[in-house]
Amino acid sequence: MEEVDVEPTITFIPGVNSQQNHLGFVWGPGDILVYETSHKAAGKQPLGPSCQDVQVVRKDEDIYSPILRKLFNESHHIFVGLQNIRDDLPSKNKKPQFVSISKNYRSVIRACMEELQQIAVSTRDLALAAQYGNQVSILLAVELIWNLCEVLFIDAAPAGSLLLHLLDWVRLHKAEVDEKARDVLRCESPTRHQFFWDVVISFVLQGRMEEARSMLAKQAALQPAAQTMFKRMDNLLLKMPIYNPSSTQTLTEFEVKWRQWHEECDACLQDSSFASNPHLETICKILVGDDDTLLEHKELLSTWYHYVVTRLLYTHPTVKPIDLHYYAQMCMDRFLDSRSPPEPLDSILLAAFEFDLHQVIKDCSIALNNWWFVAHLTDLLDHCKLLQSHNLHFGSNLREFLLLEYASGLFTHHSLWQLAVDYFDHCQGFGRVYLELLIERVPLDTERKALKVLRICEKRQMNEQVRSICKIMAKRALRNNRLGSALSWSIRAKDAAFATLISERFLQDYCSRGTFSDLDLIDNLGPAMLLSDRLTFLGKYREFHRLYGEKRFTEAAKLLLSLMTAKIAPQSFWMTLLIDALPLLEQKEVIFSVDQTHELMFCLEELTSGKAQPNPDRPMQEEDLETTKIELLRLALARNLAMAIVKEGTVEV
Repeated sequence: MEEVDVEPTITFIPGVNSQQNHLGFVWGPGDILVYETSHKAAGKQPLGPSCQDVQVVRKDEDIYSPILRKLFNESHHIFVGLQNIRDDLPSKNKKPQFVSISKNYRSVIRACMEELQQIAVSTRDLALAAQYGNQVSILLAVELIWNLCEVLFIDAAPAGSLLLHLLDWVRLHKAEVDEKARDVLRCESPTRHQFFWDVVISFVLQGRMEEARSMLAKQAALQPAAQTMFKRMDNLLLKMPIYNPSSTQTLTEFEVKWRQWHEECDACLQDSSFASNPHLETICKILVGDDDTLLEHKELLSTWYHYVVTRLLYTHPTVKPIDLHYYAQMCMDRFLDSRSPPEPLDSILLAAFEFDLHQVIKDCSIALNNWWFVAHLTDLLDHCKLLQSHNLHFGSNLREFLLLEYASGLFTHHSLWQLAVDYFDHCQGFGRVYLELLIERVPLDTERKALKVLRICEKRQMNEQVRSICKIMAKRALRNNRLGSALSWSIRAKDAAFATLISERFLQDYCSRGTFSDLDLIDNLGPAMLLSDRLTFLGKYREFHRLYGEKRFTEAAKLLLSLMTAKIAPQSFWMTLLIDALPLLEQKEVIFSVDQTHELMFCLEELTSGKAQPNPDRPMQEEDLETTKIELLRLALARNLAMAIVKEGTVEV
């Protein structure tokens, strides 16, 4: 694939000339608010009228891409799994796990990249295709950098094995030759295809000797006179030593064997064995590592880092990690045009070859358009114990700083904010502080979402946030006249004042309708009714109605009387309670004892003692109704008292 440019996108603000007008900004987790100030740049006058608009510049559009959201979701699972690796395991046991996790991250990147490529090709919207194409380019660069970091830092391949890993790296990211090879082999006469020799030489440049031999065999079959020459080249390709780390062969033995093969290739070049076929001679020059020949094939190499790996393959296959930076710098200088500065991707890869982890992370943070890459890579490197010398950054360690920035960005999205919680959980320094501040900004659009937020806060014992959420939801439910929901939220918030207010509303609702709403909730208050006196009364009053409905009159009467005598019931509600006592007073069987009847009479007198004078503010009909109720109660109480005296004064024989 082509070289990718990962320069950050510059956002132009409509109506503002940043060269002439001084801009102010406020930077939030998900975007920037930009506005023009009254301050004028030194020595410059504004052109035209002032721009009065506030512009919103979003700095992380990727979280709003449906495909890239898969990247965030899948990588979240990998991240959580990484945090669960035990610290007490020996390093040699953890290394294979870290390499496996790194490959999992890369597989997620590649899956998203392939899906984006398919959509970019199939869509008819040119602007959308360009956007997807840009995202593909960024993901290509991200996977390229991650893969190199995996080889150099996480797997930390030693001399011998290092070049094998770098070859795999180049082959994975420079796969154009495979597509060309398919085109060549599909035609009727592959050897006459214009790209036949390009394919053969590309295979050799990548060290893919079997594929190169297979292609050359097709050419040899058509040139019987040159069989000896082709046979000799095939023998050179076949005999090229490849280091096998799992064999008993030592690195020194491999170097001796490789040097003998290299001398044989050089001898073939010196005795002009392939002089009659320029293509085979070019291949032989590549095998001996002729630098001029390699640079003549820049188009096939396409990148300086491919050139580095190919040059090492044919000149220094046992290169040590410590020497990589020398070859990388030299090859980049030779390959790239010295008149133009290197691209950001080139600088990042060079820093990796120099084993400068801090510079890699810094350059990636500047060049890439979000924090996903640097946050996850740094976290993995930190678990590999590779960041000890760079652990302080902006008052916290580098890993935590980057994870906090990434998670803060996720919190601006309507669904990805839930992923951010786990990232904050694994930031020991400031993770909880960030979570407490940001969780309050999550819009509680629905009760289901509020419950999700609440469970997160309760699990982490964030009591202040729990109370805040419950209060918000309780007030919202009360505004919508959903008393049951409002009471449930206020109980959860342990808000006694609000629970009292809602209990009053329940009682008012009962007085106007004659029935309770949300009976299940009131019946199952349990210990929660002790939160406030009014809530206690509501629960007990509902219990009275339940006992009365079950015809447990004696228990109901005792409970009703206790609500008034213990001052649990508000005095404004006493008349309702006394009216509720009327059916019990009129039962054939005496329910209230003499003492209980006296208590009821005392409550009635206490209630009516301040009502001797008519209230001019109340309608006459209400006054008459109130008087009638009082008279009925006095009559019923007197009758019940007489019956109770007779009953209690009768001695059973």
